[in-house]
Amino acid sequence: MNYHCYFASLGCDKNLVDSEKMIAILGDHKVFITDDASEAEIIIVNTCGFILDAKQESIETILELAPMKTEGKCKALIVTGCLAERYREELREELPEVDAVVGTASYDSIWEAVEKTIAGERPDIMKPVDYLPNHLTKRQRTGMDSYRYLKIAEGCNKRCTYCAIPLMRGAYRSVPMEELVEETEILAEQGCKELILVAQETTLYGTDLYGKKTLPELLHRLCRVTGIEWIRLMYCYPEEITDDLLHAMKAEPKVCHYLDLPIQHADDEILRRMGRKTDQKSLIQRINTIRHILPDVSLRTTLISGFPGETEEQHQRCLDFVREMQFDRLGVFPYSEEEGTPAAGYDDRIPEEIRQKRADEIMQASEAVIFEKNRSVIGRSLSVLVEGYLPDQGCYIGRSYRDAPDIDGFVFFESEEERLTGDLVWVNITGANGYDLIGEPVEKTFQEGENT
Repeated sequence: MNYHCYFASLGCDKNLVDSEKMIAILGDHKVFITDDASEAEIIIVNTCGFILDAKQESIETILELAPMKTEGKCKALIVTGCLAERYREELREELPEVDAVVGTASYDSIWEAVEKTIAGERPDIMKPVDYLPNHLTKRQRTGMDSYRYLKIAEGCNKRCTYCAIPLMRGAYRSVPMEELVEETEILAEQGCKELILVAQETTLYGTDLYGKKTLPELLHRLCRVTGIEWIRLMYCYPEEITDDLLHAMKAEPKVCHYLDLPIQHADDEILRRMGRKTDQKSLIQRINTIRHILPDVSLRTTLISGFPGETEEQHQRCLDFVREMQFDRLGVFPYSEEEGTPAAGYDDRIPEEIRQKRADEIMQASEAVIFEKNRSVIGRSLSVLVEGYLPDQGCYIGRSYRDAPDIDGFVFFESEEERLTGDLVWVNITGANGYDLIGEPVEKTFQEGENT
């Protein structure tokens, strides 16, 4: 019998990769994806449990879909992902509508969960959190985007005091390089133009499998895949970025001169309490080295405001650091207490309104820098990856190498010539509007993988 499945994928890009692999597995068993939950015999919610807001969204989504068991055709309501991994017992107790729970390391058993549930069982499929599914390179494209995420590792060994990821995702496990190359070839065949490398930490790739950091070698091999035009690196811990990695980025035209550095703070004492393995002096030295080797690099960072014990002086030190380092892109999150983490036991908590106030101040300081940096690009020609057409505005929308999808800005341009999603267009930047750029297409011949 053929089944229809409604699949809700929540949370981060790494979760999306798991979702695409589960959908591919289901497809091999003649399960068809539908956008109409009322028509689905199978409903799967791939949950996030990273911070409180994400947990609430996951629970609300499950509750919204649970009535389909009586009002629709649903025979199997299955919950997977981080919330399922960490709160299996609570889910079973509080949400009896849930038929099956599948842990983060068990997504390769999604069909087993479907079979057992349809047969009337209520399975919990929870492989050890440090298990890594073998050779699951097949992915089902879930949208029309020309970019795709490639998860190169699972889990994390850093044990930052505020983070629950190791509890939900286990220790750091690199995916074998051969599997990543094969997976990339499949993504390229599906139309992927921009490959975005993700993990809890990409910079440690290979240390567990090959005894050393092998991200530079992985980049070289992925750049050989035909059809891939851009490769972007996310989640690079600054203290783990080597000169070899920077020189590999410089040598490969397909690799975007873009680095996402989650530094979290800039005060030495707060960094120590966070369990981070760096200090402000080392951060400055590493950032200066990055910019020396890659002068046109676009640097993004993320920060946490209001960490337990943070004084006003320490907050100001972080603000000064943001102004001094002149990041091209920045995000900041008020501290969110995560159950089971060391920081959750700290007594000197900061009131929520102060956490938010400090986050706002960091963003305001960062905006002034980012807006000025965008104005400095006026007059320069950038390669832009087209993401679509906006009929109401009569223009195309795309991104340059300086912008990662969903979190950074856009480039808007008009064109008499029809442009398709995934096309690369040279655009001369004529204006800047906050986080976004405005330009007009220019004639220029592309070299393979050229992005700056």
